[in-house]
Amino acid sequence: MLKIIIKLFVKDSENVTDQRVRERYGVVLSGYGIFLNILLFAIKYVAGILSASIAMTADAFNNLSDAGSSLISVIGFKFAGKKPDPDHPYGHGRIEYIAGLIVSLAIILMGYEIVRDSFKKIIHPEDINFSYVSVAILLAGVLVKLYMSFYLRHYGKLIDSAVLTATATDALSDTISTATVILATVLYAVFGWRLDGYSGLLVGALIIFAGLKSAKETVSPLLGEPPTAEFIDKVEAIVTSYDEIQGMHDLMVHNYGPGRLIISLHAEVPDSGNINELHDVIDNAEARLSRELNCSAVIHMDPVRVGDPFTDSLKEMVKGIAASMDEKMTIHDFRIVTGPTHTNLIFDVLVPYHVKMSDDEVIENIKKEVYKNDKKFNCVVTIDRDYVNR
Repeated sequence: MLKIIIKLFVKDSENVTDQRVRERYGVVLSGYGIFLNILLFAIKYVAGILSASIAMTADAFNNLSDAGSSLISVIGFKFAGKKPDPDHPYGHGRIEYIAGLIVSLAIILMGYEIVRDSFKKIIHPEDINFSYVSVAILLAGVLVKLYMSFYLRHYGKLIDSAVLTATATDALSDTISTATVILATVLYAVFGWRLDGYSGLLVGALIIFAGLKSAKETVSPLLGEPPTAEFIDKVEAIVTSYDEIQGMHDLMVHNYGPGRLIISLHAEVPDSGNINELHDVIDNAEARLSRELNCSAVIHMDPVRVGDPFTDSLKEMVKGIAASMDEKMTIHDFRIVTGPTHTNLIFDVLVPYHVKMSDDEVIENIKKEVYKNDKKFNCVVTIDRDYVNR
């Protein structure tokens, strides 16, 4: 049924990198979620009233909060799809993350209220009116939520949506919550154990956990998280596919919302090459990155000396010194300037965040070790940081 709805309302559905297509996907999927959650709420609420089960009623209101969350997702997708304007030149894509955060807070609040009411039920327990119909309704709810989790995760990955992926996680936690309610109801009917309040407490705790997990997944891109290793590999494969480019470093990826990436990097090219020809290569690499990774790309050329034994030997020496301090510490932009009395070794050192030494200590250690090799060598060091956490 969902595939039919998507075919009807999402034109050009295969072009998931198009922002208008993503918006239609988000609105359709969230709208479908609203319908299913309201249906589940109505059925479970009636079942909860008939059975006098706080856990069942809590589970019903959890579905109602999910419907509200889906409504916020619809609003988020609509605003995120707005075109850039003078006040927001990078677009409005991050609104989708904000919508996801609001959804997460709503989930946490609902979980808190369920925990609160469950404590009251534990202190003042009441009988549950067991009904096979109520249990059957809850089992049907489990199947519906599993279905929702499956399609939300599938389409969330397809259109790269943190909101849909978080909602999928919430739907999966709902299946566990409902299964817990079913178990408590059956145990009461068979053994007379009054676990309704404890069941509701567990449901509330699971909901709060799902909300916190969802909040983390939406806050992280807002704060600025590193790109995935897969994305870095794709960038490196494209850039280094050109024979003139010897290597790359200083990759930075700015995320302004799904499908709104701006990347910059430094590409090493031979200092003996023709500047116009090298510039053409860089232009082609930028265009290919933009086309294949759906991003805006800027590449800075770094000229390096290639095939000079003296330069290469000094570079290897410095690389060894850096690696001796930390195996992940690397150097780049290495060049030398020779003079009558001394030789300047000019380079950047990429220092991982876990290194405890200060920048000054790193520089002094490198200078001291280089000085031991030859007193004529003078190091000009710039400390650099890795923005891709590789």
